[in-house]
Amino acid sequence: MRIALLTEGGYPYATGESHAWCDRLVRGLTGHEFDVYALTARPRQDAGEPPSLPPHVRPAGSAPLWGAAPDEHRRPAEERRGRAVGRRERRRFAEHFADLAAAFVTTPPGEGRTGPDRPMIDKADRFAAGLYGLADLARAHGGLPALLRSEIAVRILEAACRDPRALPAAHGARVRDLLTVTEQLERALRPLSLDWYGETHGLGRADLCHATSGGAAALPGLLAKRFFGTPLLVTEYGVRLREHYLARAAAHLTAPVRALLAAFQLALAAETYAQAALITPGNTHARRWQRRCGADPARLRTVYEGMDAGRFAAVADAEADGSKTLAWVGAIEPAKDIIGLLHAFAEIRRTEPEATLRIIGGVGRDPQAPAYRAHCRALAAQLFPDEAADDRTAGENPVSFEEIGSPEVPTLEDAYACGAVLVLSSVVEGFPRSLVEAMFCGRATVSTDAGAVPEVIGGTGLVVPPRNPHALAEACRALLGDPDRRARLGAAARARALELFTVEQNIAAFRGIYLELIAHAPGRPAASGAASAVGVPRPFDSPAESHVPGHWAMPGQWAAVPTGRTPSWAAEEGRDGAGVPACAAPVPSAGRGEGS
Repeated sequence: MRIALLTEGGYPYATGESHAWCDRLVRGLTGHEFDVYALTARPRQDAGEPPSLPPHVRPAGSAPLWGAAPDEHRRPAEERRGRAVGRRERRRFAEHFADLAAAFVTTPPGEGRTGPDRPMIDKADRFAAGLYGLADLARAHGGLPALLRSEIAVRILEAACRDPRALPAAHGARVRDLLTVTEQLERALRPLSLDWYGETHGLGRADLCHATSGGAAALPGLLAKRFFGTPLLVTEYGVRLREHYLARAAAHLTAPVRALLAAFQLALAAETYAQAALITPGNTHARRWQRRCGADPARLRTVYEGMDAGRFAAVADAEADGSKTLAWVGAIEPAKDIIGLLHAFAEIRRTEPEATLRIIGGVGRDPQAPAYRAHCRALAAQLFPDEAADDRTAGENPVSFEEIGSPEVPTLEDAYACGAVLVLSSVVEGFPRSLVEAMFCGRATVSTDAGAVPEVIGGTGLVVPPRNPHALAEACRALLGDPDRRARLGAAARARALELFTVEQNIAAFRGIYLELIAHAPGRPAASGAASAVGVPRPFDSPAESHVPGHWAMPGQWAAVPTGRTPSWAAEEGRDGAGVPACAAPVPSAGRGEGS
């Protein structure tokens, strides 16, 4: 089948974990064709040519979510030439944008009414009406980016903020706040104006849209479902809504701007989850976020992120001796709470004077990370003065700060091999990759209860409350003093990681999901060219076998149907009212029921 892979700020242009996961997925599913539609988040992602891709993967389109909207991604020039946005288009825009703004700016009244006699219009329905109305306008006439930055948009947004039912923070919005919000909305809604929605090219050719995150990346999938009936699969290993919240909190934005943008992203996430045929969170932590945003539990299925276990196979088991080395591996930034770890280590040293702590990793992406690392080094020097055997020997500090690639730690595997116990001290955590890598290496772990940590550990390590140096110290002491227990926990951790978190299990899960979703999807004229006499799609007009290369024969129905051709019983009209004979059984499901 043909998969439209929808990405934002990652594959195939950027590096990082999102890129690595997408690359592993497409290389593992060679039986499908992938068209990659990429939204770039930063200018440098558009520089140069995309990296080499496998033969069954091709870049189908890219567009920036930064700067001004480029003309080449709007309607074709021959269709736009001489057509300015007229009064009718402006009136339609005002109507649809008013619905959109009212849906995310206002709060529902306590009694469920907008007035004494008028029932309240559901916020989600009104948001959807505004969103798809703008999409239809952009598809028919173009000019949406300019309208979203126009005075009309600012006035509509201002009116929504002055509504008595508006968000409390929105009441204080000033003109410059409204200008900032409309600018950000234009960028967030830029996928509505792209030229990706052709029936014979672009997303109209796809059998399935797979969005690798929520937010802007899912917007083309929402429109493909609206225009062509294409099923949408949404995968989130880091919840996009949560990332927006954290980014807005760190940015220098006013309270009204933060509140309005957060409300918009929440409404977009709710619409995405409502329309997706299936949502695959990467862990229970992400699943909880999605459920709170209104996702139907019946359409949530956890699929753990696949990680390469092979590179850690050569790491030797931790020796059951008296090693007293603690290792911390990751990106140093405030959320990792290295300060708390250092205070915990000071308590450990009171009873374990031979213990050492190796902090291995570079500076994180948080703007405060460089200053935080310098503060951690200063605190380590204060808590642990250099120790020397005599006044002629250079002192050594029991705490070391190292980076992967240095002579002491050439590779990531060496970082995990050097410690008897791996420590994770985070106060905020998503999916703890360093913890899984330590489990692949057979290391016992001590972690804080943050994010998906308890789910990943599953009883194969010790978990303590965050921001509790005393509890962290007690757990580390317990493992440092018991080598046999360390060995047992390390072996159990490796077995769990190999069962749940490998690339192979991830690819196998999505192989089944793809077949399941396409088996439930009705035939669509845009993708298969098949429709009834009145233009209505015929359910299952192309059998599941037509997506498999080769020639297939089904006894009693048809013989040697070439790949991609419609069988005779589906091509003939007048049977059972829809072109399907009464005796023909429906295509069996490849998995659980629809919406599972």
